[in-house]
This record gives sequence, C-alpha cells and structure tokens, in this order.
Amino acid sequence: MKIVKLLLMLLTLSVFANDKGLEIARKMDQANKGYIGDTSTMELVLVDSSGVEIIREMLGASGEFDGVDKSLMEFKKPLDVKGTKLLTWTWKNEKDDDQWLYLPSLKRVKKINSRSKGSSFMGSEFSFEDIGGQTIEKYNYKYLRDDKVGGQKVWVLERVAKAKSSYSKVVLYVSQKYLAPVKSEYYNKRNEHIKTSTMDDFKSYTVGKRKMWRANKILMLNLNNKKQSIFKWKNRVIGKTVNENDLTKRKLK
Repeated sequence: MKIVKLLLMLLTLSVFANDKGLEIARKMDQANKGYIGDTSTMELVLVDSSGVEIIREMLGASGEFDGVDKSLMEFKKPLDVKGTKLLTWTWKNEKDDDQWLYLPSLKRVKKINSRSKGSSFMGSEFSFEDIGGQTIEKYNYKYLRDDKVGGQKVWVLERVAKAKSSYSKVVLYVSQKYLAPVKSEYYNKRNEHIKTSTMDDFKSYTVGKRKMWRANKILMLNLNNKKQSIFKWKNRVIGKTVNENDLTKRKLK
C-alpha cells in the first residue's frame, strides 16, 4: 500500500512539473508574440581557445507572418564570407523549421536537412539548430526548480525536442523579469553537458502598448574545445514591418 501511495505521489509531482513547465513556456511565447518585425546590424565573433578573435559583420531581418516567422542573416564582412546568407522559416506548429544557406563562392543555395542541423554554423559554436526558432509546440517542457542567476530570479526548465534533435535536452534558466532565458545548458545524446549559452545586454522595446525584452548579446561556450562564439545586435529596431518577399529562397541569390 505504501508503494502504491509513493508511486501516486511521484506521478502527481511529475504531472505538476510538466504542467508548470508548459505554463512557463507559454508565458515566454506570449511575451514575444506581436513583435511584427525586427531589423539590425549584427556581429558574430569567433574566439579560439587561446583568445584570438575573428569578427564577422552581418545584417539581420525577421518578421511574423501567417503561421510562420521568417528571418534572414546576410554576411557583409570580411570578404571571405561576404554575401553568405541564411534564411530560416520557423513554423508555428510541430513542423520542422526550414533553413537554406546561400554560398556565393558556389553560387548555389543549400537546404539544411535534419542531419545537418547539429553542425556548426559558419565555423562557430552555434549550430543551425541553435539559430532556428524555438516554437513551443516542438518541445516538451518540465519545471525543475526556482533558482537565481547573477542575483536574478529564474525558473529552471528542461526542454526536450519532440522530433529529431542533436540534443538529448536543453536546460533553460528563464528570467522571471524578462520572460526569456538568461542561460541555457546543452546536452548531447549521451546526456553530457557540452555547451552553455549566456544571454546579456537585455533591452526593452515598445511595440504598440507592449514592452518586450531582448538579449542583445549571446555567448556560446563549447565545454570540450573551450572555444566561444558571440552574437551581438546593434541598431536594433523592433515593431518594423518587413517585406515577406525579401525573405524567400528566390531572394537568396
């Protein structure tokens, strides 16, 4: 009888954790909906294990459309990557994201398939999967605990992809103020902690009557090779209408 009661208690706790995890994920989703469009200049900084940096400059644009978010990154500097573009369509359901990479040296568009999404994006510690969207319908969420990161109150969630992923799980440290992760821990298929991203330089943007928070710096640390990659956003404008025709495969070339 005691064993039955214990099992029932554990089941109840598990259901509660899953329900609360999904509830927090929905709060995050709602906080980011309605941004309309986003344009910016960007930097991708590659830092090797000895601290040597390579800086790449880009333009970024994204927009919300019917059933899908679309984004485009275009490299401007240095010359060896100039003209390279990444187009991402993030579907607002369980459908896999679509991603295409335009390589000017080959003058062709490469479709990023499910086997390639775990590979490095442009030699960085970010994968194509990391850069793709994080639509909540594509994941199961589990609440782990309340915690603090840098003195800031966070919810700690475990996120597991429903479909194919290069990760067994990602642990999110979600700011209760920003309703966005301030840290994420990535685990491989052997459940080993392999990467950690930290989000910084949060700024608030007003769209209509709503305030939205965005991190303008994301640092990804590879725990195995000690390399780092940093995304930085500058001159960011949120709430701007972006032409959907500029975010198509035809526009990549």
